[in-house]
Amino acid sequence: MLERLTVLYELQLIDDQLDQLEELRGDLPAAVNELTSQIDAIQEQIRTKETEKEDSLKKRRDNDEEIERLQTNLKKFKSQLYQVRNNKEYDALTKEIDHAEELIKKLEEENTELENLIEKLKGEIEEIRPQLDTLNEELKVKEAELKQIIKANEREEVKLKEIREKTAAKVRKPDYNTYMRIRKALGGKAIATINRAACSGCHNIVPPQRQLEIKQNKRLYSCESCGRIIVSAEVAEEALKRVKI
Repeated sequence: MLERLTVLYELQLIDDQLDQLEELRGDLPAAVNELTSQIDAIQEQIRTKETEKEDSLKKRRDNDEEIERLQTNLKKFKSQLYQVRNNKEYDALTKEIDHAEELIKKLEEENTELENLIEKLKGEIEEIRPQLDTLNEELKVKEAELKQIIKANEREEVKLKEIREKTAAKVRKPDYNTYMRIRKALGGKAIATINRAACSGCHNIVPPQRQLEIKQNKRLYSCESCGRIIVSAEVAEEALKRVKI
């Protein structure tokens, strides 16, 4: 059981060192993620507006072609007015002329609206692009800073991760699952020791009887206040001797 507890505490010591390396990065990872999200959102806005602009341009071109066709028909209908033989033919041509003129007017009005929309979208895109450029520059700086920090500690981190993998392989699966659950819930610290009769994790007093039981190293004990696994000073000292980076 002593070995089981020692290996578990070794894992905590290694994770502590990995956490310290992570802390050196500060808020840079979060800043990079936030900037990337903002850039993605703006790029999506631009794509949406560009698509709407292209659709509007295509619609306007289609309308122009239809107006041209209608105007050709209109000239033909008007020239035919001089060749009608009766009122029925005259009324039919007049109806066609009115319909063509109405459609032309409607399409021209629609083209005016489309032109306004296209100009509006162009303006919005031009307004957004500088924001994108600024964010990209800021991202480049943050990524460079983060890369520099990661590179400075790369060897140490790789070595720690290798050691962690080997150590984790020695931990019993149920113990590992418990350890990871507590670690996730309590900000990385899953295992504590007794310091001046108190849990080193939450600083609450550990009852004297429980302190004696923990010192016997016969099983896993949890702090009644914070839920962390508590190990004896003997376990902690042995683990510290083993963990040499």
